[in-house]
Amino acid sequence: MADRPIRVLIADDHPVVRQGLRTYLELQPDIEVAGEAGSGIDAAAQAERLAPDVVLLDMVMPDGGGLEALRRIGSGDGTPRVVVLTSFPADDRVVEAMRAGAAGYLLKDAQPAELLAAIRSAHSGGSPLHPAAAARLVGEVRRPPAAAAELTAREREVLELIARGMPNKAIALRLSLSEKTVKAHVSAVLRKLDVTDRTQAALKAVRERLVNPDAE
Repeated sequence: MADRPIRVLIADDHPVVRQGLRTYLELQPDIEVAGEAGSGIDAAAQAERLAPDVVLLDMVMPDGGGLEALRRIGSGDGTPRVVVLTSFPADDRVVEAMRAGAAGYLLKDAQPAELLAAIRSAHSGGSPLHPAAAARLVGEVRRPPAAAAELTAREREVLELIARGMPNKAIALRLSLSEKTVKAHVSAVLRKLDVTDRTQAALKAVRERLVNPDAE
């Protein structure tokens, strides 16, 4: 047993879930529930105020959600270790969560023993991952990074306008194309960048410097 209990912050927007986790965790001699939060903003604020050792963080919450809370909490020395809890085993957000500083990723239907092991592992510096999340990360590592060279010149033009927030109709007017042709280019861009929507494409394009959305 540790010299002192592992202090855990529970962040979930469902009161019943929080109560269930609190009730179970408070039965463990080496764990202390430091507090609760019901939104992304509240989770980040409580993490700063309470300085827990581990945060159990729901990804889908109001006011910023888990990903925004993760970014606010950070991943440096002295910050809590964050274990993400989700209902979706193959959630695309697993990669973003790990990049934002999450220490682990578990499903909400995990067995109690798995949850306890994850908390203890995260506290000791480990990275507890659900098998589906681990597979998602392995796939991301193995997949070649997106590169502008994979896109045609026209697709790069379309991607740049997507990154500026322009809808298909505006893109069609700008490039003197039909909306049907623009839609085909957008589909090709999403496929090549391995993303599911325009927002993800725009973020990835800017993050990986595939385009300069501020250029004229």
